[in-house]
Amino acid sequence: MTPEQIVSFATILATVVLSAAFLLTVYRVVVGPTLPDRIVALDMLVGIAIGFIAVIAIRTGFDLYVDIAIALGLVGFLATVAFARFVLSRGADGRRGTKAVLDGERASEDIEKPTKTGPKRGKRRGGR
Repeated sequence: MTPEQIVSFATILATVVLSAAFLLTVYRVVVGPTLPDRIVALDMLVGIAIGFIAVIAIRTGFDLYVDIAIALGLVGFLATVAFARFVLSRGADGRRGTKAVLDGERASEDIEKPTKTGPKRGKRRGGR
């Protein structure tokens, strides 16, 4: 076997494996029981797309595809962070919680107004 045949066989095998991973991940996005499962599956789809781009770059020999894969990785990371913040604010079930806390500060509906307490009248308590 020549090196070209080995690379060709490896890229075909990688395409088959990536296609199977893509189908299983799409199933998880559609059926995923919770919102975090779907978000992890979407992040996995970005990784699989980067794999497809890398295989195409190897088969065609164009180096530009590597730059596209890096840009897609950065966008995918930012999307995952945005989804994670959404889950933090909404909760794992996707509904708005009344006790949502984000960045260490309470949400506006959870802030309690301070009550004024004046000096207490009556008996003094103490040591006298």
